[in-house]
Amino acid sequence: MTTLFQQNIAEVSVTYSHSVKPSNQLRVTGSKSVYEYVYPLWPDVEYRERFAVLLLSRGLKILGLSWISTGGVSGTVVDAKLIFQVALKANASSIILLHNHPSGELRTSDADRRITTKLKDGAKLLDMDVPDHIILTSESYYSMADEGEM
Repeated sequence: MTTLFQQNIAEVSVTYSHSVKPSNQLRVTGSKSVYEYVYPLWPDVEYRERFAVLLLSRGLKILGLSWISTGGVSGTVVDAKLIFQVALKANASSIILLHNHPSGELRTSDADRRITTKLKDGAKLLDMDVPDHIILTSESYYSMADEGEM
């Protein structure tokens, strides 16, 4: 028997499909490996800014890549709730933050540093690590961890 109350509550479904067997998952060995894995998948790197997260197992194997937002030529919105939603669903132990700078500029902005700090603080509450935030361009990358900004 369905009541009016039950009819007015939507069912929520969040899915994660890990179609890659653990033995075939790529392992992150540093910022260069992340760039080499992710750059070929990155659409229109010189056109508009995008933000994504790389979801990692405890053994630093890649569980998946999740596109968080697509913006304009000078920025994109980063919603922490969306990031942690996918990280929790994938049972990620750590997340690497990724975004591109269409301008080709590799320096971090104040906004880049603020969102990194915010997400690192949120991850701590969930017993997750944020080992790096990588900025991609068509020619190279910048690792905040490698440069001592993490």
